[in-house]
Amino acid sequence: MAELKGQCMCGAVTVTAASAKPNLVACHCDMCRRWTSSMYMSLRTDPGSVTVTGPARVFKSSDWAERAFCDTCGSALWYATPHDGQKNLAAGLFDNAAGAELKLEFFIDKKPQGYTVAGDQRKMTEAEVIAAFMPNASAPK
Repeated sequence: MAELKGQCMCGAVTVTAASAKPNLVACHCDMCRRWTSSMYMSLRTDPGSVTVTGPARVFKSSDWAERAFCDTCGSALWYATPHDGQKNLAAGLFDNAAGAELKLEFFIDKKPQGYTVAGDQRKMTEAEVIAAFMPNASAPK
């Protein structure tokens, strides 16, 4: 189990968390790209293990999810699904993205044509993501 320790760009928000599998996930959905201006790179954490100090601000981005950012500098902090306690912390909070490897890309069919991520990580389409994680929800916009 890895212990993750990180901070936002200005240092006002710090986070600690545990992750049994500290792997990177990239999400290409429309909301993540609007939020970060690119894909959202994150590290999945163990439910209930995240501790946050500082001015974190939460935004309910859909019926099933929330996103958080530093209220001082605006750095992305996490994407979370409150119904199951899952938080996916922004990879940029950690030096060298916590040394994690990219293992999964979500919404690969929403990825802009202008870039491609190298590697043989698993790639899931919008339909596959919804079927796996949100079977009773509509697609994110």
